Amino acid sequence: MSVISRKHLLWSAALGGLVFFSAVFAKQAAAPSQLEPTREEIKAARISVAMLKELHYEHKKLNDSLSSQIFDRYIKDLDSTRGYFLASDIHEFEAYRHQLDDDLMRGDLSHAFTIYARYQQRANQRIDFVLKQLNKGIDRFDFEQNDYLETKRDNAPWASSSDELDKIWLKRIKSAVLSLRLSGKKNEDIAKLLTKRYETQRNNLNRNKADDVFQVFMNSFTETYDPHTEYFSPRSSENFNINMSLTLEGIGAVLQGEDEYTKIVRLVPAGPAEKSKQLKPGDRIVAVAQGNEDFVDVIGWRIDEVVDLIRGPKGSTVRLQVLPANAVDEHQTKVINIVRNTIKLEDQAAQKRVMTITRNDKTYKIGVIKLPTFYADFAAMQAGDPNYRSTTRDVLMLINQLKEEKVDGLVLDLRNNGGGSLSEANSLVGLFIDSGPTVQVKTASNEVEVYSDSDGAVAYDGPLVVMVNRLSASAAEIFAGAIQDYGRGLVVGSTTFGKGTVQSLRDLNHGQIKLTEAKFYRISGASTQHKGVEADVLFPNILQGTEIGESALEHALPWDTISPVRYMSYGSYQRQLPLLRVKSAQRQKEDPDFRYLNEQIALAESLKKDTRISLNEEKRRQEQDELDAKRLAIENERRKAKGQELLKSWREAEAANDEETPEDFSDPNKKEKPEDEAFVTEAAQILLDATESGSKATQDVVAKRQP
Repeated sequence: MSVISRKHLLWSAALGGLVFFSAVFAKQAAAPSQLEPTREEIKAARISVAMLKELHYEHKKLNDSLSSQIFDRYIKDLDSTRGYFLASDIHEFEAYRHQLDDDLMRGDLSHAFTIYARYQQRANQRIDFVLKQLNKGIDRFDFEQNDYLETKRDNAPWASSSDELDKIWLKRIKSAVLSLRLSGKKNEDIAKLLTKRYETQRNNLNRNKADDVFQVFMNSFTETYDPHTEYFSPRSSENFNINMSLTLEGIGAVLQGEDEYTKIVRLVPAGPAEKSKQLKPGDRIVAVAQGNEDFVDVIGWRIDEVVDLIRGPKGSTVRLQVLPANAVDEHQTKVINIVRNTIKLEDQAAQKRVMTITRNDKTYKIGVIKLPTFYADFAAMQAGDPNYRSTTRDVLMLINQLKEEKVDGLVLDLRNNGGGSLSEANSLVGLFIDSGPTVQVKTASNEVEVYSDSDGAVAYDGPLVVMVNRLSASAAEIFAGAIQDYGRGLVVGSTTFGKGTVQSLRDLNHGQIKLTEAKFYRISGASTQHKGVEADVLFPNILQGTEIGESALEHALPWDTISPVRYMSYGSYQRQLPLLRVKSAQRQKEDPDFRYLNEQIALAESLKKDTRISLNEEKRRQEQDELDAKRLAIENERRKAKGQELLKSWREAEAANDEETPEDFSDPNKKEKPEDEAFVTEAAQILLDATESGSKATQDVVAKRQP
């Protein structure tokens, strides 16, 4: 899934949320000359319109209705916090609301560039205003007043005057200064940091080229079709592989810009970042350091420049200063050390282990296969290497090894598996069924292709549980959905990502366009798009669907159904599910790691409800102390239940959690973090519950097939 930002190569650079500025005066910069589209961009716009009309899955009409959506998207991409444009600007631009469709068909980009020019003007005005205010000195700010900064302004009314914007920006400055003071920085250091940050942001704003503006506008256009249809400028096409856009060389993470921040979208399986167990989706990178060198502040940087800073030689260390996804204040950062490394196929390969579960004085052996991605060594395959590696081949080998160890059941862990090879998902399903269809693919021309397994062989016919979470996507959803539809196994965890569309990359005269041309459908006829695969038994989910997943994306294609294909079911878990859910819920209630996660989720949800940040220093410190106390209490409750030593402070708890992460990630038998291991253990318990309850899908998997 491509995640190159549709706006942020420009927007982050363009002071998307200039909260931090210098107290040191800088001369007002001369206004840059207005940018104009090139002939190549004009032609590319017309070609893109034709391609979307002809090839996109939805066949949307480019009319006044879509033009209105493009208009709103473009304004939001430029100024999502409504801190630059005035109400009078928006009123003036309303004349273009229903003209952008005609503009695009003609290749007329003048209105789009006019809007950007006004944005650039307003952003520079804001910078000049802030500098003049901060020139009076940081010491002048009064942090004893009971004032607040509103953090959610995406739907706020547009400011009616510059004076109204001034008040908003003064609060932003105070919040920025206060955050840095709370992090322990002195006023002198704050001034230096904000000066450099400000200068970088202004330079980025004023050195944008026509290509940058064109890319932002074109993606405001393509995004109205669906979030995975994107335009790439020639520079973006050269710098980033579309299937792994913005993959950081050396650490394995996928980025996108969000306001002035660089946000982690997902971690590449088996990459250094994923193995560190410290970076998580939603975390924001605020500074980068090479080895023991000083940190370089990257707030407001272009995302491609952040990538360049994180890249480095294999074996070298990069330090990231990160603002966790659940942080309520900008000073709550942590430092993560990551050793850059090359991600090899064998690092992403399936791995196995055996865990033991004792119940009623009987010990069971449960095989666990962790599958980070659906892979195949296509180069070796094309070269005729008979020993080429692939998901299906590796899992088959592991299954045979586990059968020799006489396991009583199998847990297939697809958590955080973002997908990969469709053919491997198809053939992997075949290891668990005799033969039959696995997935349907419907094209924009309404043609439906059915993928099937036809070898008639079953590698494993015993009890099976498939683990998924919100980051299980695409091919992982196809596999989980097929296992669920066949009644071949249970799916446990949380609702999956919901990425049920297929994209292709097309060359343009100027850049490339990636567009959605097909959708996946389960053999039952239900799409995996938007809804994802719903787990039979639920686990706590720290990644909420309102923030991550297809349903969290604007203009995502809807869930729908097509005709099911004929297939033979292995039975059904429906009668067993109520009991399985009750038993699992009871264990989760009693397990300290599950309680810990549920309390963490509840705390995070409560923090999200507050959209105001206090500008009173004493109150802000008090709020932070109270939050640290809550987090410490949650951690100590878990430690007490496990008979571990209680901790005295939240800082001590953070250090203890970091120590739980092993330094050597090469051992495939390494234990997960306690809460992750609890998930695997519970999956095994559910498998045994299902077996003991006499489910046809587990005990009579082959003998009692039903039509």
